[in-house]
Formats: sequence, structure tokens, C-alpha cells
Amino acid sequence: MKILNYVFVLGLLALCPYSNAAKEQSESSAGLTLVAGQLCLKGKPYRGMGVNYFSLFYRTLKDNSDSSYQEGLKSLSEAGIPFVRFMACGFWPSDWELYLTDKEKYFKQLDDVVRCAEKNKIGLIPSLFWNMATVPDIVGEPMDQLGNQDSRTIAFIRQYTAELVLRYKNSPAIWAWEFGNEYNLHVDLPNAASHRPKVWPKLKTALSRSERDDISAEMMLSAYAEFARVVRRYDKHRILITGNSIPRPHAWHNSKEKSWTLDSRDQFAEVLQRDNPDPFSMLCVHIYPRDNNKYPGGFISLPELIDGVHKIAGDSKKPLFIGEFGASLALGEPGEKKKFSQLISAIETSEVPLSALWVFDHSGQNKDWNVTFNNQRAYMLKTVSEANRRMQR
Repeated sequence: MKILNYVFVLGLLALCPYSNAAKEQSESSAGLTLVAGQLCLKGKPYRGMGVNYFSLFYRTLKDNSDSSYQEGLKSLSEAGIPFVRFMACGFWPSDWELYLTDKEKYFKQLDDVVRCAEKNKIGLIPSLFWNMATVPDIVGEPMDQLGNQDSRTIAFIRQYTAELVLRYKNSPAIWAWEFGNEYNLHVDLPNAASHRPKVWPKLKTALSRSERDDISAEMMLSAYAEFARVVRRYDKHRILITGNSIPRPHAWHNSKEKSWTLDSRDQFAEVLQRDNPDPFSMLCVHIYPRDNNKYPGGFISLPELIDGVHKIAGDSKKPLFIGEFGASLALGEPGEKKKFSQLISAIETSEVPLSALWVFDHSGQNKDWNVTFNNQRAYMLKTVSEANRRMQR
């Protein structure tokens, strides 16, 4: 794919509606910011619990007639749920066809989503590069080019990041900028050959995979750093988020020894800090119940894990973001409700500043995870709403 000249792209973006039509915001109103290590919104210390709205933009990208996100954002706003984390891109390479062929139409659809969030006073945390293999596949490179600053992969990341930040940095709906989803779970695997991304020609993925698609932490962190540099060039204040999950139980040993030895508490903390480096503003994790109560770092319960990770975040002088949490229907109704209650209680007790339930109105996960205002898991949204009221008091 031909990558547009970077300077030329920026010249075009000066004409976009969000970069010119709105006045520059003051530091105190530019979404979520970090002040002396504390998370703030509009200049004041902030704690809040939102939801993941994975398909907020994806549904209208796949079907331009699907505007169901309007009712979704309205209902969340009325329920007192303050923000959503969502995929601000396509998942598969084929999903990026509109962006590659008709950028004006692509951004018109994303504009409509952002304006709807503004109307409903819902904060947005857009995740720009959700699926790790997609950008390399789009530009015809192996995934190791995430670590090459001169690659077409990184050029694409620079371009798309600049376009979104310049277009939406003046929107009061934008609370933060996130790179992608759970890249850290894919790095330095001793059995990486068994976990290479799938090949789906109909979805325009690469036609084959090789050892060049085996990713190291160094490659991941290089891509993170370039994303952060571009964001900070145009938005000096909003928080930056990696989108990482909680480190794997063996992540330190995977990186150092290519072994499956369990990490110690200190090694767990080292990896957690390594994978959320400056200038990323928060320590980001995704936390879900485990049947055996054996969690990374030797933690033995959800409350202990959340409290422990929160303390590591405090030592790092970075607020904690639990970007995903939830309990699956696979646990059975009693088990699901018990684990969900433990999660909510632990997040509140540890005073975690930012967290987001997985997942709102995502029919693709009806079997285990989908939460709506009308299904059997609606109680979760009510619980999140009540938690926000307590936090704001």
C-alpha cells in the first residue's frame, strides 16, 4: 500500500472540522490528565467506572445504516455511566477498506460517533490499533516491523495516529488515547510458533506466517514509543494508555529465559512497569477471575490481586486503569454473580481510579460476556451505575 507523505497528510488535516472549528481547550478541560501522579478530569481528582463498548464504531463501519450506537450511548448516559473504551479502527485488514479508499466517508462515520458522545456527555477512550497483526498485514510486512522505526508499519501507525489526534483533540468527548488491545500477551512466547496470528485470505490477512511474526517486548515497546511521540506532538495533556492486559504469570521468565517458570512478585512488578513505560500515563491491566485463584505475581484472590497491582501503580506514581474486568456466564449464575461482586468490591475498596466493564452490547459475545440493559446480565450495569454514584460522593 502506498503511504501518503506525512507532511502532506498534516496539511490536509488542518482543514478538518475538529481541528479548526473548535477552540483549543485549556489544560483543565482536555479529557483525563495526570497532575502530580493523580488522575484528574477538568482539573479535579477523578475516579470512575465505565464500560467497554467494543463495537461502538465498528458496527457503523461494517454497516453504515447501523446507528444503534446512538441509543446505546444515550442509555449509558442516562444510567450515569461516564465513559466507554472502544475500538476506533477496523479489526481485520478488510475492515480498513473504507479508510484506504474513501477516507472522507470513513471519518464522517467516526465524526458521527464522536458527536453522539459529545451530545450525551459520554467520555471516549479510543483504541487505535486493536488487533496486533492488522497494520503489518495492511502494508504487506511481517509483524517484526512493529520494531522498525523506518518500516511501512510504523509509517501507517504515525499517519493514523496523527489523523485521529489532530481531528479530535478539541472534542470534549475524548478522555484519553490508547494504542491497542493486549499486545503484551503476545510477546516473547517460548512457543510463539504455535500462537502466530491466523491466516484468513478473505479478510485480507497475510497469506502465511513465519518466525518474523513472532514478537518481542522490545518490538512492542518500540511501536508504543512511536505512537506516544506522535500523540504528544499534538496533544500534550490527555493520558496515554497502552491497552495491555495483566502480565502473564511467566512474562519475566519468558523474556529473560524463554521458560515457563513462574514469576516472583518483584518480577511481576518489573514487567508491569516495563510494559507501561513513560510517557504512558497509567498502568493498564485487564483482570478476570481464574478458576484456581492462581494469579500472576503469586496473588491468590481477586481482592489481593487488585490491591497489589494498585500498590505497584502507586509506587510507579502512575494511576491504575483496569481497562477490562468482568465475570463470564460460563461460571454459572451463582459463580458469575459472586466473582462480579468481588471485582466491584475490590475496585472500590482499593480506590482504583479508572476501570471498565467488559463488554456492553456486543452480540458476538452473547454466549459468555455480553451485557445489555435488557438481558440477564443487566444487573452489572446497575451495579456499575451505583458504584459511580458512590465514587462521586
